Amino acid sequence: MEGIKKFLKRKDIEISLKRYGIDALGAMAQGLFCSLLIGTIINTIGSQFHIACLTQTVATVAGAEYTVGGLASAMSGPAMAVAIGYALKCPPLVLFSLITVGFASNALGGAGGPLAVLFVAIIAAEIGKAVSKETKVDILVTPLVTIGVGVALSALIAPALGAAAMKVGKLIMWATELQPLLMGILVSVIVGIALTLPISSAAICAALGLTGLAGGAAVAGCCAQMVGFAVISFKDNKWGGLVSQGIGTSMLQMGNIIKNPRIWIAPIVASAITGPIATCVFKLQMNGAAVSSGMGTCGLVGQIGVYTGWVNDVAAGSKAAITGFDWAGLVLISFVLPAVISLLVHFFVKKLGWVKDGDMKLA
Repeated sequence: MEGIKKFLKRKDIEISLKRYGIDALGAMAQGLFCSLLIGTIINTIGSQFHIACLTQTVATVAGAEYTVGGLASAMSGPAMAVAIGYALKCPPLVLFSLITVGFASNALGGAGGPLAVLFVAIIAAEIGKAVSKETKVDILVTPLVTIGVGVALSALIAPALGAAAMKVGKLIMWATELQPLLMGILVSVIVGIALTLPISSAAICAALGLTGLAGGAAVAGCCAQMVGFAVISFKDNKWGGLVSQGIGTSMLQMGNIIKNPRIWIAPIVASAITGPIATCVFKLQMNGAAVSSGMGTCGLVGQIGVYTGWVNDVAAGSKAAITGFDWAGLVLISFVLPAVISLLVHFFVKKLGWVKDGDMKLA
């Protein structure tokens, strides 16, 4: 047993919730952002502003035509797997071999591909690390083992993992449509909390394929956390903090939350209120890329995703037009209500003496 521990330490294989549930999951979201999400944004910009170089076909592969954005989106599997490998500190031969593993697991995982990529890439990466530089023909052995294990696992478990993820996602979306008030609260609060915690709400939403009303509630919860912390900590952090949290990430407050969890009350209450308003009043739906549901106001990705969904729905004929009510709902849910509600709740929290000036100061 002691020998195994030494071997794992030498290979930097750390079997822990932090390594797999935080580091790998967070990196996977970055891989998604740099492929699927950016591709979607490029396509939206191209179609809305009629930019020829972004809307015309630049490549045809096996009869499928791709735009610039389409090529970026098509690389989501490899991008996620390489990002995961980078987070797991894989040596070069393992990291590059994960390109194939990511493509296979994402393709075989279907609509739930991101979850399949997460599991398969982690296992293939760790096994690849274990054999790396253990033989004199490392340049052959390491890629063969990493790709072999990854593709075999993809064939064995990726379809089941992808199907399971989609069933869970569909269950959440079905429940949200059936009970928009209750589920609007639950989805908004849970996804919002996940966004602030050192895990990836974007990766979770992508893995579950969370769209529709449930996706709208998720957007509301994320916006409540980001905008909420940005405005209630303005006295401590001024404009720099407003921007870094409001369009960056509320995760910056995690250290302060550990010191005083009560600073989290206002954003959580805001998410519990804006979630059902999004689902019951404005019927806000995320019909763009599922990963956008967990991004909130980060780079305005959540809002771009909602808008992309509107455009797609209009093009498909399922939505007549984008109305002023749609825009009012998006602006209120994303920015106005989170700011107002968080400030009001925070006022009373401070009156109770639970939070004081300086508690949300960013380092």
